[in-house]
Amino acid sequence: MIVMNKLRLFLFISVVALASCKKDNYDGPDSGLSGKFVDEATNELVQMDIIRGTRIEFVEHGYANPQNQYMILKNDGTYANTLMFANTYTIRISEPNFIPIAEQELVIKGQTTLDFKVTPYIRVKDVNIVKNGNKVVATFKIQQNVINNVQKIGLYAHSDSRVGEPMRLVAAEQQINAVTNPATVYTLEIDLPSNSTQLKPGNDYYFRVGALIGVGGSKPNYAAAVKISI
Repeated sequence: MIVMNKLRLFLFISVVALASCKKDNYDGPDSGLSGKFVDEATNELVQMDIIRGTRIEFVEHGYANPQNQYMILKNDGTYANTLMFANTYTIRISEPNFIPIAEQELVIKGQTTLDFKVTPYIRVKDVNIVKNGNKVVATFKIQQNVINNVQKIGLYAHSDSRVGEPMRLVAAEQQINAVTNPATVYTLEIDLPSNSTQLKPGNDYYFRVGALIGVGGSKPNYAAAVKISI
């Protein structure tokens, strides 16, 4: 009798275990979304920050209380998430460094591409970053595409190519707080001897110019980073 009860208990546990396995046997994510943010006037990628930068927010349809999910953009303005479920999503862009665009619904099935044509708040143009003696000197122009003041400009340095305003070892910034003239040439310098603790002689570092518009929640606009051996 004891053996029979043990056998029944074993069969019961086995059935429950098999039922649990069946419930959890859902297909995994088999789709994805990737693309790029492109300046609609120049057709160039819109440079971003990877830390505290512009984000893609996506909400999956079919749930009573869906959670907002986010994708981080790469510094060069591209993005990719290859592990998503096939479904319809609402796509929003939060805290952009370009004139805001409307949210949209998108059916994602398989590896799906979605590119965005946007107008950056500021175009950082004619950039030249060089080592000149004991300094790294950047010259550039800025073209703003909205009437808000340009808050500040900056030259940022880091050992990582994803350098930017929130990711820097050294920065040279200048407050502007005005509407700018696109013909004005700006100059920013980083003195190497006075920053030798962070920027060690004989090593390579990345330098990047950025500018921030006076729009609430906006993120800096950039030119591409330049690698310089100091």
